[in-house]
Amino acid sequence: MNSCGILFVSLLITTVVAASSTPILDISPPQWRALNSSVGGRLHAATPFALPCFSKYNNISVSVNEAECNAIQANYTSSEFRVERFSANMNVRLPCTPGVMCIADSTQVQYETCMSTHSGCLLDSANPRNPLAIDGTSCNQGEISPFYVRELSHESLINIHAFEALRSMSEWPVISRRRLSSLRAPEFLFLLKTQATIIWDGLVELIRWTHNLQTMSYHSQFVPELCTSSHRAITVGAGVTFEQVYKFADDNDSMFVGGYAQTIGASGGWMMGGGHSVLAPSFGLGVDRVLEIKIVTPDGKLRTANACQNADLFWALRGGGGGTFWGSHRIHAPRRETINMTFTPTDTNLQEYFEVLVNNSAHWGEEGWGGHVNHAPAGLIYVNPRLSLAEAEASMAQLSAFAHANNGTADIETLPSWFTFFTRFIVQVEAPVGVPTVLGSRLIPKALFESDAGRAQLVAHLLKQTAEFGLPYIPVGTPIAFNYTPGATSVTPAWRTALWHLTGKANWAYNSSTADIRTALSTIHNFAHVELTALAPDSGAYMNEADVYESNHELDTYWGTNYERLLAIKTKYDPHGLLDCWRCVGWKGAAQFPCYPNLSVA
Repeated sequence: MNSCGILFVSLLITTVVAASSTPILDISPPQWRALNSSVGGRLHAATPFALPCFSKYNNISVSVNEAECNAIQANYTSSEFRVERFSANMNVRLPCTPGVMCIADSTQVQYETCMSTHSGCLLDSANPRNPLAIDGTSCNQGEISPFYVRELSHESLINIHAFEALRSMSEWPVISRRRLSSLRAPEFLFLLKTQATIIWDGLVELIRWTHNLQTMSYHSQFVPELCTSSHRAITVGAGVTFEQVYKFADDNDSMFVGGYAQTIGASGGWMMGGGHSVLAPSFGLGVDRVLEIKIVTPDGKLRTANACQNADLFWALRGGGGGTFWGSHRIHAPRRETINMTFTPTDTNLQEYFEVLVNNSAHWGEEGWGGHVNHAPAGLIYVNPRLSLAEAEASMAQLSAFAHANNGTADIETLPSWFTFFTRFIVQVEAPVGVPTVLGSRLIPKALFESDAGRAQLVAHLLKQTAEFGLPYIPVGTPIAFNYTPGATSVTPAWRTALWHLTGKANWAYNSSTADIRTALSTIHNFAHVELTALAPDSGAYMNEADVYESNHELDTYWGTNYERLLAIKTKYDPHGLLDCWRCVGWKGAAQFPCYPNLSVA
């Protein structure tokens, strides 16, 4: 969810939209011309992703581009199509405020719109060729930045930071002063960090798009700068997606611990917000795998952060949120056992199913199983890098028996590589994107699974949640069996004792009213802060996939006891407060984010 956090770099925001070749703003001010020159002419103009389908743009008549529109409609829910286009986010979440640095959720189409004013440019994700979404409707800029810089280098980032620092001081006309603009890399997060609203009160904003930072390097003996120990590692740029790095690792007889979707950025907000993985029970979170990070901080300096230099920054970046430039990550080459289990849910077998899950999850976690409890089809896909095939079959015996007794399947097998697992069980079943979605979640402690009362409470909750929202989707990607060093990273300590990441979501349509959207947001907020908090009152949430309106997010939900130290480090590296985003470290309050609906308004 919240992938801004510490916000040291403006490197990341998440996915992004197609850019128009036609400038939409006059960049005649000399400062903008100077910026374009300093970044080698890489300053581009952007228009909304779906604009080619509309005959009005910001209420001005324009020509429909039939060929481009057909391509967009045919691929409107494709993550691979959207990730190549600057203006295209993935699913709908909430937008950010004008002129602040935020991390965009590449899963969230809503980041293309301003929810509180209903300003944006969406097609009907259920039927992208639905003419009702287009006819008589104006495609508006919404939250899409009119400017972005692509093909970044650290030199261009330094120049951009200098440009932003100038704009924040008196040398820049007062009406054009704004906080630092954003950086976008391929991400697939679920929180409310997005690009700034760019045209607002006559001001302009800028996005850095890191999609083209596609470098990958394999190291048989990687030694972080100024350190002495070596590791097998892969270094990836901010634009590299997990599908790319998984294939690259497989080509080098290795496995890269990462996320569960093709277009997640391997060195971005996924990792810096924590980074859960189906391999996390055995190998830790994304923050536990990082050996070194290279970033450009708001003072315009390229820094190397690892255990041996800039150690405070290294600690903060691994859990505080933000974006990276390059990251070097440990890799492995273990075997893996998998189980793909499905069944037909009925009114008479759901309780038994939830009891099998809840009663076995503690020992499954200890044995190294991680995966996803699915809602469609009902069942689960788990993977284990520790057990032999015989041990895996014995471990999953009760689940297999339940599946076979309920018109289901339970296939347990050994796969030759992680990339085989990824292409077979993830790529082939990836859900469509471009759907308005809001998410709420909690990390569920292992202790709840270890008492009769706790297990009964969990089963009762799952039955109630299913009745209200449908079968739950449960990522099982916490580092419960990983031998970590306490305090080594800045993620909430709740990660280290949690067994499940329990989620709930609500959707709405492209043409839903602001009242309907507010209702969906309120429903999930109440779900997270009433029902899930009742289950785990002393736990936290994964900042990238939490409720938009988390209460006391600093000290309770996102960072716990780590927050004060994170705030001090944020202040050290960003003393002038150039970087800001919704509910991240040191954020300046909701008043600066006018596109987030006020839930208290009826």
